[in-house]
Amino acid sequence: MKKVQEQEQQLLEIIIRQKQLPDQEVEQFVARAKQEKKNVLDLMQHQNTITDEDITRAKSELLGIPYVDLFGKSISRHVVQVIPRDLSENYEMIVFNQKGNEVDIAMVDPTNFKALEALEFLARKSNLRIHTYIVSLNGFRQLFRQYATLSAEVEEALESTDKEEEEAKEMEKEDSGKGFEEVVKTAPVSKMVSVILRHAVEGNASDIHIEPVENETRVRYRIDGVLHTSIVLPKYVHASIVARIKVLSNLKLDETRIPQDGRFRTEFEGRNIDYRVSTLPLINNEKVVMRILDRSAVMLDLEQLGFTGQNLKMMQQSVDKSVGMILMTGPTGSGKSTTLSALLTIVNEEGVNIVTLEDPVEYYIDGVNQSQVKPEVGLTFASGLRAILRQDPDIVMVGEIRDNETAELAVHAALTGHLVFSTLHTNDSFGAIPRLIDMKIEPFLIASSLSLVAAQRLVRKICVHCKEELAVPSPMEEYAFKKVSELPKDKLPEGVSLKRPLKFFRGKGCTRCENLGYKGRTVITEVLEITDKFKKIITSGSNIDAIRTEAQAQGMFSMEQDGIFKALLGVTTLEEIIRVTKE
Repeated sequence: MKKVQEQEQQLLEIIIRQKQLPDQEVEQFVARAKQEKKNVLDLMQHQNTITDEDITRAKSELLGIPYVDLFGKSISRHVVQVIPRDLSENYEMIVFNQKGNEVDIAMVDPTNFKALEALEFLARKSNLRIHTYIVSLNGFRQLFRQYATLSAEVEEALESTDKEEEEAKEMEKEDSGKGFEEVVKTAPVSKMVSVILRHAVEGNASDIHIEPVENETRVRYRIDGVLHTSIVLPKYVHASIVARIKVLSNLKLDETRIPQDGRFRTEFEGRNIDYRVSTLPLINNEKVVMRILDRSAVMLDLEQLGFTGQNLKMMQQSVDKSVGMILMTGPTGSGKSTTLSALLTIVNEEGVNIVTLEDPVEYYIDGVNQSQVKPEVGLTFASGLRAILRQDPDIVMVGEIRDNETAELAVHAALTGHLVFSTLHTNDSFGAIPRLIDMKIEPFLIASSLSLVAAQRLVRKICVHCKEELAVPSPMEEYAFKKVSELPKDKLPEGVSLKRPLKFFRGKGCTRCENLGYKGRTVITEVLEITDKFKKIITSGSNIDAIRTEAQAQGMFSMEQDGIFKALLGVTTLEEIIRVTKE
C-alpha cells in the first residue's frame, strides 16, 4: 500500500511539472482528495484538469518505457493479428507496427509479469524481436477495435445469412413465432446483433435505432444527443434481427401489432450494460429502439454532471434538509433522472429509508428501495406513492408528477416530514409553479412544501484533445456579453473574464472525437431556491414576472447565462448554447 502511495505521489509530481499546473490548484485537489478519501489523480481526471494520456505520459517517464499515442492510427489486419485477439484483450496489449521480425507492442501495464511471460513465449515461438511501449487504456481500446470493424463484422455475418435468404423470407411470412425461433438462434443473426450492441457501447451511444426504410434496414446510434447512421443492412434480415432482440428481451415473438417494452443485460469489458427495449409497429414492419444504460459510466456526482458555483452549492444545501420538495424540470432526455440519482446518492445512508417509484427504473442504486410503475396492474404513480407513504420512508423519489393526485400526494408528503424528489416537464424552473397550480395545488401549499426547483439541458462538450481558441462574429459576442454583463460581478463563476473581446473556443475535430469537435455532454442549469421572499410572492398570487424579478435581484443564473459561462470557460461552444437554449 505504501509503495502504491509513493508511486501516485511520483506520478503527481511528474504531471505537475509536465502540465505546469498552478501550486494553488494542486493544493486544493490534494486537500479535497484527503477530505473525500479519494485518489487525487482520479479527482483531477474527473474534473478534466488532466487526461488519461497525461497520466500515461507520466507513467512512461517514471518507468522509463516509451509512450505511444495510438489514436487515429490504422494498422493492417495481418499485423494486429500477430497477437491472438483473446491474448490481446486479456493482457491489454496490441501490435501496432511490424518490420520483418521487429515488432512494436503497446501495453497498458508494461509491469504485468504474466503479460511479459506471454510475450517472451510468443517471441521464441515466432522468432520475433519485441519492443514494448506504454499506451493509455483508451488508446488501446481504440486500436483493439481494429481486430474487426463494424462493417467488416456485419459483412461477414451477412455472407453467412445470404445463403439462408430464401429461408428467412419464408419465415417472415409465417404467423407463428416458431419459424423466428429457428432464425434468431442461428449464428449469423446472433453475431450481427452482438456486433451492433458492442459497437454502440464502444462509441458511447445512448440509443440504438433499428428501423426499416424502403428496401433496407438502417442502424443509427445517438451519440452526444445527435443521431448518426452507422450501417445499412438488406431488408430481408430486419425481421430476424427484431426477433433476436425480442428473444433477448423476453418479448412476444408473434406479437407484431402492438408496441412492446422489455429489457436485457450484456457484459462488455467487465461492465454490466442494460438495454431498455421498445418496439413499435410501422406500416410493413417493426422499429426497435434500445436505450443503453451503462451503470459504470454514469456520473452520479453533481460536479461531474456539470453543476458548478452557486448552483452546485444550492443543490447540495437542498438535500441537507430533512423535509421539503425538490423538483427537476426539463424536456425528455435532458438528464433529469441522472441528476435525481446523483442527489439520491448524496443522501443514501444506512440510517435513512429511501423509496423510489420510477417509470422505468434506469439506474440501480445499492441501498435504495426502487419500485417500477406498472399501470397494467394498477400500480400508477398515484397509487404507488400512496403505498410508499405507508412504508415509513424518510426520503421519497417519484419519477414524474403527471396528474393532480400525484401532485397532491407529493406535496402532502413534503409537508408531513419527508424529503421528496420528483420531475416536471416544464421549459424552465419558473414554469414549475404555474404547472402545479394547474394541477389544482393551492399556492400556499406550494410555498410551504417547495424547497428548490432546478431546470437543465444537456449540451455537447468540446473535445479536450483538439480544443482551440475561436474568434466569434461580433453580433454573437455582443449577444453573449449583454446576457452576462447584467449580473453582479461577485456572482460571476471563478475563472470567467468579461474583458472584451470575449474569448471562446471550439474543437477543430480529431480522431478521438470522430472529427466532430465534441466529445461527451454536460448540463447547463438554472436553480431557483425558494426563499421566504419567493414564498410570499407565490402565496400572494404566483406572479411569474415578480418571481423572475426577485430571482434576478438574488443573482440567479438563467440556463442561457450558465451556458455562456461554460462557453467562456472552454467547456462547450457558444454555438451549442444558442442551439440548445433557442429550441
